[in-house]
Amino acid sequence: MSMSLSPTMMRVEAMRQIRNPYTLAFTLGMPVAMYLLFGASMGYGEITAGYGNVKYYVMVSMAAYGTAVAMSSITSLAATEAKQGWGRQLAMTPLGTAGYAVTKLLTAVAFAALAMLAVFAAGFLTGAEATDAWRWWASAGIILGVGLMYGLYGLGVGLFFNSDTAAALASISMTFFAFFGNVFMPLDGVMLDIARFTPLYGFVSLSRWPLTEGVLTTGQTDSLWMIALNIVAWLIVFGILVAVGVKRSRSRR
Repeated sequence: MSMSLSPTMMRVEAMRQIRNPYTLAFTLGMPVAMYLLFGASMGYGEITAGYGNVKYYVMVSMAAYGTAVAMSSITSLAATEAKQGWGRQLAMTPLGTAGYAVTKLLTAVAFAALAMLAVFAAGFLTGAEATDAWRWWASAGIILGVGLMYGLYGLGVGLFFNSDTAAALASISMTFFAFFGNVFMPLDGVMLDIARFTPLYGFVSLSRWPLTEGVLTTGQTDSLWMIALNIVAWLIVFGILVAVGVKRSRSRR
């Protein structure tokens, strides 16, 4: 099974995603728009938050959201293509199935990085601030590193649903998780308690850690172990989703 990568395949895949309206709207456009709406354009954006300001807080939240959407939507497309037999056709080419999978993964990571950079650039240009430069790098590293887990979620969705709905469902469900996961707006009381069990809560909280060190807008503090537990638990759930999806797709053949 060949692991060689094709520059042509990478270029075609990149252009295909750029032309995809879901990619442009949900992966690149929406995170930047949400930051500009809830961060840059608001009077409270200059208020101090942790080791920076509210604009930085919102910027990190939207960058993490955009990364999760990019990973889940693009990998969901890869899974549906594999179900349709595209992988078997590529196995007869020099690229091979493994090379195809790596190409898809690299494309997803590239667009995740692009989504994050777009939001960070908007934040930098509109006054998002942190007390130390390393906090920018730390947040970016967490977002890109931990955000890879949502590739598993995308694969699972792609294995369970057809190509016409998988990518859209992956993106829309991430938006739903963001609303109820303390990502788009600060939650309190029972809603915050529920949010702690949602798929994006741990990831976004960890992304904010270099800024807030776990301190919430309510004055409460999330411990690092609780955040890590949320991430690990959902990573396991996503892995199970993929395993069940693979088994289900094979049973249909």
